[in-house]
Amino acid sequence: MPRRAGPPECETLPRMARGASSSVSWLRSALACGLVGLVGSGVAGCGAGSRVATAEAPAVSTTTVTTTATTTTTATITLPGVGKPPVTIGDENLPEQFILGQLYYQALKAQGFQVTLNQSIGPTQVVQQALATGQLAMYPEYLDTWDSDVAGIQRTFHSLSDAYLAGQRYASEHGLTLLNATPFSDTDAIAVSFDYAVENQVQAISDLIKISQLTLGGPPQFQQSATGLPLLENTYGVIPAAFKPLESGAQYQALDQGTVQAAVVNTTDPQLLSGSYPLLPDPENVFGWGNVVPVASTQAINAEGPVFVATINRVSALLTLDTMRELNAQVVLSGQDPATVAQQFLQSAGILPTPAASGG
Repeated sequence: MPRRAGPPECETLPRMARGASSSVSWLRSALACGLVGLVGSGVAGCGAGSRVATAEAPAVSTTTVTTTATTTTTATITLPGVGKPPVTIGDENLPEQFILGQLYYQALKAQGFQVTLNQSIGPTQVVQQALATGQLAMYPEYLDTWDSDVAGIQRTFHSLSDAYLAGQRYASEHGLTLLNATPFSDTDAIAVSFDYAVENQVQAISDLIKISQLTLGGPPQFQQSATGLPLLENTYGVIPAAFKPLESGAQYQALDQGTVQAAVVNTTDPQLLSGSYPLLPDPENVFGWGNVVPVASTQAINAEGPVFVATINRVSALLTLDTMRELNAQVVLSGQDPATVAQQFLQSAGILPTPAASGG
């Protein structure tokens, strides 16, 4: 294969090397042509594929070439979290919460924050005490749980913004801040099987009224809870003939087998990815607003700075309903480690660096 020509001065370089009386003059010519290092048994040439044999060139040490031809500049990048006080964040004892905790934890660590993750942080009273005393800086909470169980607000909100503002008012009165809500909402919902919905023309919760001998399945506590079956009956007039207590996850098998005609599920259940179990619309919003709002100590926010908040909000913004179902599927159905699932998701979103591909 013919050699691709380099610059004109390079074409005469071998003759210069052989006739030069000084190794310094040859080296200067070589540097001008781009020969700045030793490659294999020769020196890298000017044109692609060209070589100048070591035997034809004066002996030049690697140190001399590097010192003469290379200038190294080292830039130090300080991450925004470096030097900030250590903080602890937490999550609750649920697979979905373990994923959320890992997402926030790993994203904050990537920004240099000295963060510790406390999993299964305990009941509401313990969590609020830890926030008040500074032992806990942040944890992800569901908005309807925050409003009802923490703030003690016993009313229905007709919009997410109303529910959020009510919760934020309570938080600010207690030295806390609600960060941005996630796009996804995890609440109860009523599901039917796709085939049953088509055969019986069930498209809304109110359509269940016309189902004779309706058996509704769901968690045992749903039957008596003020936000469960009684509210469903009062709002939509649905009074099932029977209620079948079911453990979490067992609702879908019961729907498949026809032992229940409708079931209480969670909107982020991974089984809903299949499309086989349509959720019946809840226009009156009896099941509330289950968007996750990271609850943070205002004191911790002031100490950690704006990047702390921005990092958490950036993660929250990525969590759509389909995304959360998929992450739950990897942990609940496939048995993957929440930390690994969170890491892979953050890498795909560009929040964590992707490992460099190994060269062949």
